Amino acid sequence: MTKELWINLPVKNLKQSIEFFTAIGFSFKTDSPGYTDTMAPMIVGSKGIVVMLFQEDVFKNTCMNAVADTAKGTEVLFSFDAENREEVDATATKVEAAGGTIFAQPASVQGWMYGFAFADLDGHRWNMLHMSM
Repeated sequence: MTKELWINLPVKNLKQSIEFFTAIGFSFKTDSPGYTDTMAPMIVGSKGIVVMLFQEDVFKNTCMNAVADTAKGTEVLFSFDAENREEVDATATKVEAAGGTIFAQPASVQGWMYGFAFADLDGHRWNMLHMSM
């Protein structure tokens, strides 16, 4: 059945979004035919999950629906892991420096996780966690 999963995410300014995500440690598959002036495949994790950033107007035409207003609600929470607590803290610093908004400062969660949460330049919400079982 399914061999791959990729997530399509609208952004207002593709160039600025690429700069933001690169600054906080993500990479892009620049040799992909999907890397154009209106979309860019961001690679997440060791399994290479693709979050395809789409210029908002192209995304809207593709999904034939309005783009969610992230100022009024959360459409999804992207969660990803960290190697350790130090990586969580370092990434939080990078997010702030790159222009993101931290809405949950780095802290212990439920006694076995340590993480923080932020909104990217378009208000999409992300959560980084180090899990120590």
